[in-house]
Amino acid sequence: MLLNNALTEEVNLLMRFPDTSMEGLKVHHDADQSMIDAANRLYEKGLTTQHDGGYLTDMGREAAESATLLVSLISPQ
Repeated sequence: MLLNNALTEEVNLLMRFPDTSMEGLKVHHDADQSMIDAANRLYEKGLTTQHDGGYLTDMGREAAESATLLVSLISPQ
């Protein structure tokens, strides 16, 4: 499976969440529509607690950690 624009936006949003489970993230109504849509998709997939961000679920935290690891592995040193 290749990453399409929607998946890339979701990964980018996941990587914006704070490392701690005590902090969340809010995507405001005036944000870029692609970011709003990505937040909604992450919620529908059960990765976040709110349609506009909120907190990462356990599965969302695992996805964010995996995304961060992948990007760090393939980024130029």
